[in-house]
Amino acid sequence: MLWRCVSICRRGRTTLSVESRAWRYEIGLLSLTLVALMVSGMKPYDRLTWWLEVAPVLLVIPVLWLTRERFSLTRLLYTLIFVHALILILGGHYTYARVPLGFWVQDWLELSRNNYDRLGHVAQGFIPAMAAREILLRCTPLAAGKMLFFLVTCTALAISAFYELIEWWAAALLGGSAEEFLALQGDVWDTQWDMFMALCGALGAQWLLGRWHDRLLARVG
Repeated sequence: MLWRCVSICRRGRTTLSVESRAWRYEIGLLSLTLVALMVSGMKPYDRLTWWLEVAPVLLVIPVLWLTRERFSLTRLLYTLIFVHALILILGGHYTYARVPLGFWVQDWLELSRNNYDRLGHVAQGFIPAMAAREILLRCTPLAAGKMLFFLVTCTALAISAFYELIEWWAAALLGGSAEEFLALQGDVWDTQWDMFMALCGALGAQWLLGRWHDRLLARVG
């Protein structure tokens, strides 16, 4: 009986230790995101573009905070969301057409444009796909397989298409003020490229991280 009590206490301490480490990790990501937001908000290239680009970050942060106790995500997904936030924040500070990293790649590969926005749209497919995958696996009877793969891909594409509608509405409402937000860079196929890159991101996320994600979800139960 005594040994059973000791064993239960040890398991309890282990559980608390794991939860404590997870909490510290998530607070660390949140703190870094807030610091990045503050730094990027200091003299951005275009203030309106900054607000438009970082708006998803400002919306997602409180949602994740308020739902953490009831629906804590896997560490993998929290990390991916953090990376996506940094991509958006950096694009907001410089505007996507002027991010230095994009210019470096442009010069290195002798490209005709700054393709940082392409990276942003790969992430726009990659991270939402993993988020959709986690929600569907945890909240519906769906299991890993072809139907899940299809629905996750459709969800990521729908999000990408809706974002293109937001860009259209911004252009219609703001006129020339939305030019930096659109970041077309003279490409008449920019909208199609954006959605194609999001599709590539969604497919790549599931192929690359699907099995790892399944193992993490098994621990969550």
